[in-house]
Amino acid sequence: MMRFVLAALVGVLCLHVSWAELEAQPAGQSVLEDFTAKDADGFPKEWKAQHGEGKARQSYTVQLDGTQPFLAVRKADQRIYKRNISWAPKAMPVLTWRWRLKAAPAGAEPIAAVFVSLDTDLMVIPVSNKYVWSSTKAKGTTTEGGMFGASEIILRSGPQPIGEWIEERVNVYEDFKRIHQHEPADKAWGISLQGGPGVEVDFGSLTVSSH
Repeated sequence: MMRFVLAALVGVLCLHVSWAELEAQPAGQSVLEDFTAKDADGFPKEWKAQHGEGKARQSYTVQLDGTQPFLAVRKADQRIYKRNISWAPKAMPVLTWRWRLKAAPAGAEPIAAVFVSLDTDLMVIPVSNKYVWSSTKAKGTTTEGGMFGASEIILRSGPQPIGEWIEERVNVYEDFKRIHQHEPADKAWGISLQGGPGVEVDFGSLTVSSH
């Protein structure tokens, strides 16, 4: 009898955890990165530097805005990336993130960018779209990339506003098909983040959703 009661209690506890997890993450939505995990020096866990690891660790650090973690980017000269993201872009095509400009030198290009790599080519080079906050280029401008470059979509133009979080929502699946003229892979390759030369910019959480 005691064993039955204990088993029932364990079952209830397991159900409670499952319900709590479901309530914490809305149906049809997944968090790709929330910057809650960091190394001892503040660099976000599981992220890699495009070039020099030491310089990237100085430029990209996880900080807190009250109790909310974010990625602070200070005068970076390269981007950082995260691979092996468990994300099916066809099922969850909408990518949402926040960014906040703190300071930018005149003419800095870009101010910031989010690279979304949904496939690789025959040489296993990522096929990417680059969503850009530009100093000078007109909003809506799209430029196709070359063999080794990402295609560019200008989401925001001009170094304003300063110090204000701005949310972006883009349908990365439809953008990929429109620009690259084929379906992406079943699973995304990865995400990259970039702050422009001399720019101080912050990135908030990145999530994907079905709509």
